[in-house]
Amino acid sequence: MASERECFDLSGPLHLTCVDWDNAYHRMSVAASLVQGVYVLEKDRQERREGPKALSLPWWEFFHFQLLRTIVDDVDSSIFGAIYEFKPPPSICNDTLYRSPRYVIAFRGTITKGDSVSRDIEMDIQLVRNGLHQTSRSEIAIQAARNMVAAVGGSNVWLAGHSLGSAMAMLAGKTMAKTGIFIESFLFNPPYVSAPIERIKDKKLKHGLRFAGSVVTAGLAIAMKAKQKKGLSFDTFAALSAWVPCLFVNPYDHICCEYVGYFEHRRKMEEIGAGSIEKLATQTSLGCLVMGALGKEPEEPLHLIPSASLTINYTPSRDFRDAHGIHQWWRPDLRLESKLCKY
Repeated sequence: MASERECFDLSGPLHLTCVDWDNAYHRMSVAASLVQGVYVLEKDRQERREGPKALSLPWWEFFHFQLLRTIVDDVDSSIFGAIYEFKPPPSICNDTLYRSPRYVIAFRGTITKGDSVSRDIEMDIQLVRNGLHQTSRSEIAIQAARNMVAAVGGSNVWLAGHSLGSAMAMLAGKTMAKTGIFIESFLFNPPYVSAPIERIKDKKLKHGLRFAGSVVTAGLAIAMKAKQKKGLSFDTFAALSAWVPCLFVNPYDHICCEYVGYFEHRRKMEEIGAGSIEKLATQTSLGCLVMGALGKEPEEPLHLIPSASLTINYTPSRDFRDAHGIHQWWRPDLRLESKLCKY
């Protein structure tokens, strides 16, 4: 039986009858709705809801998008992404259409029920182990982005994702950014793979832990750079700084809340004159450095990025499900704080 959250008429952004593409809230809400469309596409597949019984169609048609194609996992045949094409009717007179995308590539997160759960959890484990880039699902996602950019150009494409799907979109975005193509990206509740220090209420303790972690991480990075013949490449991280994805996080969501502290700590380190230490520490993680010290090739941490447009949702959440859910991002009563974080 379909849940209320799958039905657009019950839980969708019905109040957005006219989209102002210059409005950051409108762009965020549309991107989130398209991501929800991928969730419902997979639920339609699992429940065998076809034709008039399918519930996914309104999630994109309401905003004049068409489903160009689905992105399917090669292992379990589940739908984990979709490519939409924006097709506004000629009758629409909107001076802000120049800010709209021509295509949106969207990725869903983990579905905890149904026949895709085992594959989704496998992807979650790979994410925690910093091995998501080695999976066939990520290769499919990156190739979808490459093909679309090659066909229509990066300026005509948006990337969007939620939770695990946000990590997929981030991986695709970082991959393209390394080639000099910066895709506008909307990353909802992106996973930050570390201890959620941000949840500590004592500000002095929190800052102390972050400062100690930065010093240790920077020290290990310098030591490894001197030890290795090729050294660690810090140029790649700096080169990514021109890509500024939009991150949407909730401080009550332990999966993504650490991004709040990640960027705030960088600012504080600059203020106290320790910016050079943090510039080294912010590029890698202790886990990756330890792996390198053990003789294994250190991998670039997926979740670490130099720049971002960070939007924090301070609207009270009833529980973790609300704090981590995609539906929060089109609520009309949001209390948001936005800041530009440049490397």
